[in-house]
Amino acid sequence: MYFAALLARTEDGWEASDMELDDVESLSDLIDLARAAAVDDDTVVALIEQEDAWFGVVRVDGEEDPRYFVSNASAAARSSYGSMLTDELLGSDEEEDELDVLDLDGTEDGEEESIAAFADADDEDADHEAGPGGAERVPAGPLGDPRLLDDLGVSHKQLMTLDGDALSEIADSLGATEVLEAVR
Repeated sequence: MYFAALLARTEDGWEASDMELDDVESLSDLIDLARAAAVDDDTVVALIEQEDAWFGVVRVDGEEDPRYFVSNASAAARSSYGSMLTDELLGSDEEEDELDVLDLDGTEDGEEESIAAFADADDEDADHEAGPGGAERVPAGPLGDPRLLDDLGVSHKQLMTLDGDALSEIADSLGATEVLEAVR
């Protein structure tokens, strides 16, 4: 079971709205929802929680690049909405994968590549631990920018240690408890 809400900062405090996850098929859909909830391009914080398994925070400030934090990346990666965040944070880049398939080594068709070129590629691959199927291993703890709420009253140390009812604790630190509970 998921819970998701948007907290939009206004001159008078925070406004909360329930985020309908059925409309979110990609991370860019989530970012679009957050930007649409913004008041005068001010800060919007999207909060997502899957029971007590993990929580995620997405911060959007106007047209700046969004910032992300996930409390337990390995648990989040096993869920549809959490995997969108972990994929973004781990830099899963489909374009890069497509380039690996292309012949960009400068050889002409039919020419054999040197063993040295393969050795260099193997050294680079050894720097990244791989999980089953060659996929990059997802860490079992927090992932992302733990400082994304520092200026709003939630320190990075606090964010890194939250568990259980984390979204309520974040809302309390932001001064948005009542508005969050109204949409819960």
